[in-house]
Amino acid sequence: MKEETEIIDKDSLVANREVVIDIKELRKSFGDNHVLNGFNMTLHKGENLVIMGKSGSGKSVMIKCLIGLMSPDSGSVNVMGKDLIKLDRTALDELRTDVGFLFQGSALYDSMTVRENLEFPLRRHKDKFDGALNAEKRVIEALENVGLAHAVDLMPSELSGGMKRRVALARTLIMQPKIILYDEPTSGLDPITSKEIIELMLHIQEQYKTSSLIITHDVDCARVISDRMILLVDGINYAEGTFKELSKVTDPKVRAFFK
Repeated sequence: MKEETEIIDKDSLVANREVVIDIKELRKSFGDNHVLNGFNMTLHKGENLVIMGKSGSGKSVMIKCLIGLMSPDSGSVNVMGKDLIKLDRTALDELRTDVGFLFQGSALYDSMTVRENLEFPLRRHKDKFDGALNAEKRVIEALENVGLAHAVDLMPSELSGGMKRRVALARTLIMQPKIILYDEPTSGLDPITSKEIIELMLHIQEQYKTSSLIITHDVDCARVISDRMILLVDGINYAEGTFKELSKVTDPKVRAFFK
């Protein structure tokens, strides 16, 4: 198996910055299909880290291991100083309140209004807010931050694809997460709406000081939003660096991402 390609000194990119996610030697197989073969990555506080990989490369498996929906065969997953694999269900649920997740398909509840969709995580975690008035304030504030305060009483069926993505992002923000995981945030959107979502993600990082892990096939999204990139190939962190650095690499497996 090919050794991981070091494009630059990784430590020089984020020197002296706190590590909020640390994955080491993550391995996961399904029978003879070895999806992750010793994958390594770190996410630093306040950083936008983009992970790119072809379909079937293991991105979804890695994310599921990262949020505790799937157990790896071996390796470690450390999130904000906690060993995810060793946490019991209660501790894992508590940790998840600090980790927001934006699903590729938005995953709004069709039978609920926008307001009810945003209130849902607050009802599940009542200890995170103080009563109905504070919940209402959080709903409106979250929608204002994505430019959709006027849509509070609409149903998902009344929203465009871009609006659904914004509402889903507002629902993520309402719990004030320290880390946000984005799964293909611009997938299925037209170029103008994709640009708006990217700009919104940058605004959120600046306003909330979040650390973000972005899974994307969108090269333009990666170019604009990434502080650092990882290319997931053959189940490992095959190449790592800034967009500019990786775009100059001559390795065919790296070049394939920039054609």
